[in-house]
Amino acid sequence: MSRHDVALLDTSTVLLLPRLQADALPARPRISTITLAELAAGPLSTEDIAERSARSAEVQQAEADFDPVPFDAAAARAFGLVSGDLRRAGRKRAARAFDALIAATAIANGLPLYTCNPGDFEGIDGLALVPVAHPGA
Repeated sequence: MSRHDVALLDTSTVLLLPRLQADALPARPRISTITLAELAAGPLSTEDIAERSARSAEVQQAEADFDPVPFDAAAARAFGLVSGDLRRAGRKRAARAFDALIAATAIANGLPLYTCNPGDFEGIDGLALVPVAHPGA
């Protein structure tokens, strides 16, 4: 695999960044506003105070480290195509809505998408997907 200069990271990859090999990532990684939204939902989805604090720190770190790529009108149009691809592949769009929106952002901006969970993006035409080895594998 050749290393890309600029590429989008999905949420799973952002969460695993401290444990990933730097040479397995793009030189200039970006995230989407959808990843930032997904991270922001994290602290609110747990009652455990320590876990909530850890998740809040992840959001703050992502905000400090990245200038997110916006989900704009072009991404919205690409989402329509992604949604259709997932429907034709027999996959429920709602179950992986964040992933579909992130994929649409990558497609609309012509960016490859780096992920530790490539199966989450199966069946999406036009997505340049770059699998990243999961550190636990």
